[in-house]
Amino acid sequence: MNVLEVKNLKIWDANSGHVIVHNSSFQLKQGSCLAIIGESGSGKSVTCRSFMRLNRACLRQTGDILFKGEKLNHLSEKEMRKKRGRNLCMILQNGMSAFDPSCVIGVHLKETLAEHFGLRKNEIERKMIQAMESVKLKNPTEMMNKYPHQLSGGMLQRIMIALAFALEPDIIIADEPTTALDTISQFEVVEQFIQLRNRMGCSIIFVSHDLGVVKKIADEVLVMKNGEIVERGSTQTIFSEAKHDYTKYLVSTRLALSDNFNKIMGRS
Repeated sequence: MNVLEVKNLKIWDANSGHVIVHNSSFQLKQGSCLAIIGESGSGKSVTCRSFMRLNRACLRQTGDILFKGEKLNHLSEKEMRKKRGRNLCMILQNGMSAFDPSCVIGVHLKETLAEHFGLRKNEIERKMIQAMESVKLKNPTEMMNKYPHQLSGGMLQRIMIALAFALEPDIIIADEPTTALDTISQFEVVEQFIQLRNRMGCSIIFVSHDLGVVKKIADEVLVMKNGEIVERGSTQTIFSEAKHDYTKYLVSTRLALSDNFNKIMGRS
């Protein structure tokens, strides 16, 4: 069963007319992890933000995005807000940008859970503490009283993953979630994503430059270049039997840059 279907998605800049994504179509299966790879500017992040309807106002799009058969692009903004977080949860590259710098972390977490579940304050706090402990964050109560700038990038990423644990969404969209982290933190965060998927049975769209990470976490891979999908297939096929020259180039160059990650995981 497909939990998400994208049909003929086209995204362009209304000011310049520049087309960023050209008629993309693909599916996300229930419980699977789909990786989207490609160099900067290939249209990966814009594609992902289109599912959430979070692209800049100047960007226009056509085509259909169906979540469990429902066309997200036909929903009102009020209806879409109910989907964000509860059904579709996005984890960003930079944890610092995901939180209001003027509030302690706990305010953001409690407001998000209150919005989607209508829980009481003590229930929210208990649910969030359990989720934070499950991603190996120590002293969660103390951490919720800290401002974003007082926490490391790895901690902020884990807090976003903990929030996903608490929300239990159908789909997690992870846009370059390990790029800003050191190798040890990358390894730990990827392990948390794997745990999240195993525990909840959710589907994941994982955008990354790091093919070592992709090889570990993804079932299927889409390769984007200049806003077009140039190749798709199982992870094994993409890494061992790529047909498109661009895919072959990405695999050969990016995997070479992933040696440190492979070593930390105990791979040769």
